[in-house]
Amino acid sequence: MDGRLEEILRPIGPQLSDFEERLKSFLSARSPFVYQVTEHILTRRGKRLRPAFVFLSAGQMAADPARAMLAALAVELIHTATLLHDDVIDFSSTRRGQPTVNSKWNNLVSVLMGDYLFSKAFRLLVQAESVELLDAFSRATERVSLGQLVEIQHVHNFDIGEADYFSLIADKTASLFAVSCEAGGILAGRPQGEREKIRDFGEKVGVAFQISDDLLDIVGSEAVTGKTVGNDLREGKVTLPLIYTLKNGGPPQKSEIVSLLSKGSENGEVEKVAQIIRESGGVEYAQKKALLYGQEAFDLLRDFPATEFKKSLEEVARFAACREQ
Repeated sequence: MDGRLEEILRPIGPQLSDFEERLKSFLSARSPFVYQVTEHILTRRGKRLRPAFVFLSAGQMAADPARAMLAALAVELIHTATLLHDDVIDFSSTRRGQPTVNSKWNNLVSVLMGDYLFSKAFRLLVQAESVELLDAFSRATERVSLGQLVEIQHVHNFDIGEADYFSLIADKTASLFAVSCEAGGILAGRPQGEREKIRDFGEKVGVAFQISDDLLDIVGSEAVTGKTVGNDLREGKVTLPLIYTLKNGGPPQKSEIVSLLSKGSENGEVEKVAQIIRESGGVEYAQKKALLYGQEAFDLLRDFPATEFKKSLEEVARFAACREQ
């Protein structure tokens, strides 16, 4: 975990450590093959932001820690399942510097493992004994699936507007951030207004996080991010920096970009497009949008009591809006 993020999440450090042990235990399987695949998945540990949000919101709202653990495990399993399916859709060979399941085994294993993790997640949610929690997670998972489908629809759609882009990332990415934050309010039985406010906080942080992630595809370092720089451009994904550049560069520049991306990536076409985006102000524009969403998220916490959990939530909002890796 990034040192800066580890410091931000210090108030829930013991819970995150316990989370890792419980996740490994819960994913143990009778099948040696399934165990082998899950062990591979566990070596690709991410930032654990979604379970962290469950623990932070549960701490802020004074929810039952045991039930919060169930929700935290469930959201990470759902997130991991979506990544397994994403890797198949994107023909990805690496994630976080490790071979993907579909490249190490095959697409069928990746899809079925994703389905397996979805089923495990909802078993955990049933154990939490909250119909409201189960309903919230069901709706969030539906939004993720919708976002993935819409993203496929917009591949190589160089006419996509900002509104469609923000709707897409809200569903695909921000929905799980939102339900992670809402989980604490649901489990604590907090008033609807409080639950909605902290859910909206998570949604805005998720949007900021995805914009920052899209930026890393253009300005990041593969050695740091574990992802091939320019991969979104190669796959035909139209993200905010590109949308801005296509809209504001005029018809000749748009034609040049479309022509370059249609040729593939053998002769530096992707690098040329990334350079055009940087020179056209697309990076700066997207950075400002990420910071705006981060600030809006920060403001939503204004009326919550001052606690160490609230402070961490505020710092995570800043981290998501201005990522270096």
